[in-house]
Formats: sequence, structure tokens, C-alpha cells
Amino acid sequence: MSATVTDLMPVAPVAPPPALRRTAEVWLAGAGMVLSALFLGAFTLVVNRLDEGEFTANLYPEMQRIGLDLAAGGAAADAYDAARTLAAWFGVTLMVVLLLGATGVFVARRRPGRRTTGWFFAAAGLVCLVGSQLILYPVAFLFFVSAGMFALRRPGERPDLGSTR
Repeated sequence: MSATVTDLMPVAPVAPPPALRRTAEVWLAGAGMVLSALFLGAFTLVVNRLDEGEFTANLYPEMQRIGLDLAAGGAAADAYDAARTLAAWFGVTLMVVLLLGATGVFVARRRPGRRTTGWFFAAAGLVCLVGSQLILYPVAFLFFVSAGMFALRRPGERPDLGSTR
């Protein structure tokens, strides 16, 4: 058996595809975490800092003016209790969203090739959506887009640009 010319030529090693960086996904999730902290955290902080007199004098009339009547025709004390309950709910929601978001960012930076990381961001979006009682749907949308990008972008594919030679 004789060797042909092509058998004697050294084979160039095939370079592995470049590592996929999940920068866009992490930035979107980070923006969602910041906006969640801004909206949910601000409401929680403001309501928890007010006593009942300050709430009745300052915040409750403004909430009624924009159409948010927490007492629904009841006494202002009922509105204060409802606002405190809502602030507690928003605070718990914020903690869960930040926990899921931070876990997702950590896993995305540690193992960017895993597509299951998007489930952390999808869960953060769902918690943000339900926990804010559908008020923060634009913020939850950021988490959902980040999760969708994890599902759609595959680390092993080469781009369809340029020649295949």
C-alpha cells in the first residue's frame, strides 16, 4: 500500500468555536433586577418609613388622586394596613427576584453554554410579574427576553456568515 500525497500532508487542527459569552442576557437580567429594586424597593421603603398619621396626611391623598384607593371606601386606617401589607408583599417579591436573578447571573458567568440557566431568569420574571400583581410587566418582560435568549442561542453553532471553506 502506498500513501497518497493527501495522506502525507499534515492536517491542520480545527479550532473550536469561540466561547459564547452571555453578555446580552446578563445585561437584560441585570436591568430587570435594578428596575425591580427601584420600583418594588422604593414602594416598600416609603410605606415602611411612614407612620399612620403621615400616611393619612401625605401619601393616602396622593394615592387616591391617581386612582389607587386601597381602602375602597373604608377608613384611612384600613388603607394604611392595606398599604403596609402590600409593601411587605413587594419586599418579599423583591428578595425572591433578586435571589433568582443573582443565581442566574452567577450560573450564566460560570457555565455560559448551559441553556438551562434561562430557567432562573424565567422564574425571576414570573415572580416579578405575579408578585407585583401584574404592575411590573415591562420589567418581567426583560427577564423573559433574557430567558428566551438562553433558549435560542446555542453555544456550539458557528455563525452563518462568510465562506464555509
